[in-house]
Amino acid sequence: MSTQTAQTAQGTQKPQAVRRALISVSDKTGIIEFARALHTQNIELISTGGTAQHIAQAKLPVKDIADLTGFPEIMDGRVKTLHPIIYGGLLAKQEDSAHAAAMQEHNMVAINLLVVNLYPFQATVAAGADYDSCVEQIDIGGPAMIRAAAKNHDRVTVLTERADYARLLDALAAHQNCVPFALRQELAQKAYAYTAAYDAAITNWLAKQTEEKEQTKNMPAFYLAGGRLRAPLRYGENPHQAAALYLDDSARAGAATAQQIQGKPLSYNNINDSDAAFELVCEFDPNETAACAIIKHANPCGVAKADRLEQAFAKALNCDPMSAYGGIIALNRPLDAPTAKAITEIFTEVIIAPQADEAARALIAKKKNLRLLITGGVADWQSNTLSMRSIAGGYLVQSRDNGHITERDLQVVTKRQPTQAEIDDMLFAFCVAKHVKSNAIVYATQGATIGIGAGQMSRIDSARIASHKAKDKQTKKQTIVAASDAFFPFADGLEQIAESGIQAIIQPGGAKRDEEIIAAANQANLTMVFTNMRHFRH
Repeated sequence: MSTQTAQTAQGTQKPQAVRRALISVSDKTGIIEFARALHTQNIELISTGGTAQHIAQAKLPVKDIADLTGFPEIMDGRVKTLHPIIYGGLLAKQEDSAHAAAMQEHNMVAINLLVVNLYPFQATVAAGADYDSCVEQIDIGGPAMIRAAAKNHDRVTVLTERADYARLLDALAAHQNCVPFALRQELAQKAYAYTAAYDAAITNWLAKQTEEKEQTKNMPAFYLAGGRLRAPLRYGENPHQAAALYLDDSARAGAATAQQIQGKPLSYNNINDSDAAFELVCEFDPNETAACAIIKHANPCGVAKADRLEQAFAKALNCDPMSAYGGIIALNRPLDAPTAKAITEIFTEVIIAPQADEAARALIAKKKNLRLLITGGVADWQSNTLSMRSIAGGYLVQSRDNGHITERDLQVVTKRQPTQAEIDDMLFAFCVAKHVKSNAIVYATQGATIGIGAGQMSRIDSARIASHKAKDKQTKKQTIVAASDAFFPFADGLEQIAESGIQAIIQPGGAKRDEEIIAAANQANLTMVFTNMRHFRH
């Protein structure tokens, strides 16, 4: 190692003085107070366009970046920071004699602190802006400067979040206007994550535009995911696993974005189950019906719809009250007092709902450990976003299962024709089956589940479990239907269901032995309909 290289390596990992700061922010919240604090510590301020004007209006001395580069801002602001003077100031190793000579020759000055946040691309997309407006919110100069400063974090501090303004000021005060290496390194890592998430949002948005334009199901050549830490969690599925919740900038209403009103901190399993529960109830339009789902270990143990929320909860609980103990309850309408009172009579971990009125909140508050999550709205079950699951060495990515069956999609394949009540319950049961781990069998009547068989290795075992759960809830006056998330490979599964007294069954169809299955249904005088759509859920 040369003497100069050794000096460079040795000298950079110590506190670095901040004498000059370049500030260019889209979100100007708190920037005046921050700039004023820098000014009081005799740090020179350089800025761009609107940010420079904003700082100047606060009567703070600020040098416009054009005065530094000698080149004006052009093309409606598209070109303003892309200049060697800026990147030389950010990337130079001032202790390197060759770098120092180049800086002197080209009239460059060292920039010790970069403060940048980017154009609000994700927010623009989320607001439903047109294509051209979204493209204009793709930041170019900002990410380039951030990456340059982060690369040179041995000498430069980079800030991308206003939450770190106070931390930096505290560090400057504690270290005589210097920033410790550990903080510079941490902020550099955060900066790269910030630009990576930003680029991921743009990449996935463009992939979606291409897919919609070409009406193709081809997956993009690259799939990128980025998320911001929302909360560290006590542990993962088990105490020996670390875990945290990360928030996608394009996240819709749901468990990830919900506001926790009260109760103990959420666990990994609480959030996972709350997500499963809320996704299920959002299948039901709150303007048409109230819906309730009770989830345990990511599987529903009771789902129902009714005119009133209290009724929906009671019907859902009736399906499997033992399994509902310690479960997650999701509602598609604002929580009201009668429903809240009924829920508090059983042990519940989490309630997740679009909103809750004051009377309901007061009742829930009496159960100090009960978590109440408010989403602010219902999720769009028709969303065509991609979902991702990690595996060893890679990721599995697929489009969201937003398949939806209506009455006109049903194909009656048996001699016995369904009644309208049976059709309604079959559609309800098939919708619920979509959210049950495969193999899934769902029994339902009058808009409520009465038996659910989930996650078994054979479909006949799922049928037996569902039949057992439903046994004490059947009466001769009821019409019972069953739904299967996938076809029956053999007639034995259908025969098991037939023995339990159901009148109609809905399933995708498509098995090699469909003719045998249909014959078995006819022999049992059952109605059977095919949907031609499978809903495996693993």
